[in-house]
Amino acid sequence: MADLLIQNADALVTMDQTRRVLRGADVLIRGNLIVGVGVGLQAPGADILNAAGCVVTPGLVNTHHHMYQTLTRAVPAAQDASLFGWLQTLYPIWAQMNAQDVEVATSVAMAELALSGCTLTSDHLYLFPGGTRLEDTFAAAADIGIRFHATRGAMSIGESAGGLPPDSLVEAEPAILEDMIRVIDGWHDASFGAMLRVGVAPCSPFSVSRELMRDAAVLARDKGVMMHTHLAENDEDVAYSLEKFGCRPGEYAQDLGWVGDDVWHAHCVKLDGAEIDLFAHTRTGVAHCPCSNCRLASGIAPVRAMRDAGVPVGLGVDGSASNDRGNLMAETRQAMLLQRVSQGPGAMSAMEALEIATLGGAQVLGRGDDCGSIEVGKCADLVLWDVSDIESAGSWDPAALALAGPDRARDVFVNGQLIVNDGQLVRVDQRGLAARQTANLHALMDRV
Repeated sequence: MADLLIQNADALVTMDQTRRVLRGADVLIRGNLIVGVGVGLQAPGADILNAAGCVVTPGLVNTHHHMYQTLTRAVPAAQDASLFGWLQTLYPIWAQMNAQDVEVATSVAMAELALSGCTLTSDHLYLFPGGTRLEDTFAAAADIGIRFHATRGAMSIGESAGGLPPDSLVEAEPAILEDMIRVIDGWHDASFGAMLRVGVAPCSPFSVSRELMRDAAVLARDKGVMMHTHLAENDEDVAYSLEKFGCRPGEYAQDLGWVGDDVWHAHCVKLDGAEIDLFAHTRTGVAHCPCSNCRLASGIAPVRAMRDAGVPVGLGVDGSASNDRGNLMAETRQAMLLQRVSQGPGAMSAMEALEIATLGGAQVLGRGDDCGSIEVGKCADLVLWDVSDIESAGSWDPAALALAGPDRARDVFVNGQLIVNDGQLVRVDQRGLAARQTANLHALMDRV
């Protein structure tokens, strides 16, 4: 297989150690790795891809999603609710889904992410209706061609025990732990450049027991995998923690072993100064989900304070029932705008927002060694953004993608393989996939 030389990019945003932005630059790919970065690279015999009129960036990284939710976008009764009411509206609908629904919804979610420049995504699957298993989502990643960090989520405290989810959606805790072991042993790949990794992810402090949180942490560290959950998403979340556990969410996490560089928490909108310091000291990661936080009126996460303290922060689109889109470049822009609204116009630059969306996300997912930047020796995960069209016309700084766009990629490479070409998925039929989702949607609506 010939090398590939991506040549003459208007701007090449490397996100390397010095955050270089190169003009008229090239990237040389050999197999699945980047082997050259610079201006005027020579590569006799290489295939040439002309990047004139494009900005080239590292692939975007999505650190939080619930992909099954793409089958429940814009549900009328849930459109204007805050978190707990939103969940209580949607739980009965999700209970009627089946394994095929989850598989198709996951494919749609990954397709949407890839089209917005995402090359590495996590997913938090915490309910398993109709015989669904975690591996039902793996084929979707392979079909789209995206790098995947799946997490085996869980809920164990139903309504009858004082939890939020209906009893039909919770599982027995011994069975949860047993299945976590099964999927880790069967599927997790810890190697450099892995296309599939598995983590453990009890859903939230209000849907699992203290014992399951602690046992999952022990299991994860025994297996050497990462840990993920929701934390401090809104005021109701904090109030629940104070009432049920007698402490704030960050204290609860620390008490159960849920801090460290092998942990990342979703949202963290309501962390206080002491919790931010705790996360910075322990290198505990945060998945910031700005659009979802706006949609559910959860608040503005203190990302500026987190970053200044040294907390690792990445971006997440969150589930498409609370966003209702899966466009990671749109999240990048929203993250920048929210910090400016809350902290002033200089609170976050377009380039810092892009750093959070790329290198920041890779570091949160424990992939900073092989993903997140365009550097020699790293995996060839990168995106070409066409800045010669209407979205960017007139832009003095085309590399400032979070300001002028575009928010849809022209070409996307994952592990050196082209998965989006000229704005279209390469490996799957987009329209056919959408039609399958629509058919499943009508069937689900009939069951509900």
